[in-house]
Amino acid sequence: MTEPSHPQPPGERNRHQDVDTAHPSPATGHTSRATDPIGHPSPALAPLGRSFWRLFAADTVSSLGTVISTLAIQFLLIDTLNADEQAIGIVRAAQWAPYLLLGLLAGVVAERVRRRPLLIGADLAGMTIFGTVGVLALTGRLTVPILAALVFVFGAVTCLSVAAYQSYVPRLVPERALPDAFARLEQMSQVVGSAGPVTAGSLVRFLSAPVAVLVDAASYAVSAILLATISTPEPAPEPRERRRIIDELREGARWVYRHETLRPYALWLHTWFFGQSLVGTVLVYYANQELHLDALTVGLVLAAAGVSGAIGAGLAPGLGRRLGIGRVITTVEWVTPTWAFLVVLARPGPWAVVVLVAAQLVQGLTSISASLMMSYRTAVTPDRLRARMNATIRTFNWGGLAIASLLSGWLASIWGSRAAMLTGALILLGATAYLWRSPFRDAVLPAGD
Repeated sequence: MTEPSHPQPPGERNRHQDVDTAHPSPATGHTSRATDPIGHPSPALAPLGRSFWRLFAADTVSSLGTVISTLAIQFLLIDTLNADEQAIGIVRAAQWAPYLLLGLLAGVVAERVRRRPLLIGADLAGMTIFGTVGVLALTGRLTVPILAALVFVFGAVTCLSVAAYQSYVPRLVPERALPDAFARLEQMSQVVGSAGPVTAGSLVRFLSAPVAVLVDAASYAVSAILLATISTPEPAPEPRERRRIIDELREGARWVYRHETLRPYALWLHTWFFGQSLVGTVLVYYANQELHLDALTVGLVLAAAGVSGAIGAGLAPGLGRRLGIGRVITTVEWVTPTWAFLVVLARPGPWAVVVLVAAQLVQGLTSISASLMMSYRTAVTPDRLRARMNATIRTFNWGGLAIASLLSGWLASIWGSRAAMLTGALILLGATAYLWRSPFRDAVLPAGD
């Protein structure tokens, strides 16, 4: 629901990603629990429930709309506003800048209020913001500064809604079913990631980019209606001593950066986001302007990641239980620098599409690690710290997107898009090597109750 251009980072793709399970769920429908040979609970035994599937439906609709508008806004900038790489970088940075300002605070707020009203309000705000973008573009009144301002507001709203969403998921399913729930959400994300770019490319080519953005606005309205139908009661936040916000933020940061395995994982993920953004910021511009691919072809190329991603997400729970979460993640993540180098190797001509599709198929395999990351972060963090843990990691992840987006646009405007993407590929290679050699490689899920 919130991520920008493609491919999207592991564990952070939509608002269900980067999961914050701040409260255990009501845990209805308990059955006897089995464990695998290394003591991990078998999530398939716990039902996910009607409320979860309504949340799933809401997320599916709005995530599809977001993927559509992500690509549509790129072509809105390129074709309608005649923007260059720097302008694209500025608009992308504006969406993620609120995380540098509000990201840590969002985790504290999410722990103090009911989540569902926040989610519904955020969807209505998204409907309004993207509706405004679409109407202004259709009437010829949209400019790069106005678009940057609107996506900045959307980023601020998203900052709060992501924290609320991540705290809301575990209130709808039993805790031992979270890996299965996350796997289903990740599979949905990959299917949407495949269908969305094709839909977006078709809308842009045969209708217009503004119309495609209006489709996203409508998706937020549908999502808000679906969320309003969830019947599972949401308890009021637990009363607790009100502490200074700065003290709560410090406690969350200390948990992340003093933890034996969360620390290297978080440092890797911060760097991952930075490198990925250097590549992703100019990827669509590069494909359209330098490789001469039209909107529909770009959409088809980007959709390839969703195909391999849907398969990978389905394999994730079993691989994690058999091989250990840390070993699976540190192995799978070598595909990310591979993706980036393949993108850099693409040249104009008939082979450009083949190389880019191969790159996207490779990148889609990161879905294997995405849901495992969510499960691990949730499992090793105490209930009272989960929102702040995720807000801490998310702030530096998505805040880094803002900085890297500006840098990518600047590098591309001076030395070309390929130079910006090569820089990102080298950063991703170094980050993956660091994670591989870190204590996170031996991480496993703790045994559940």
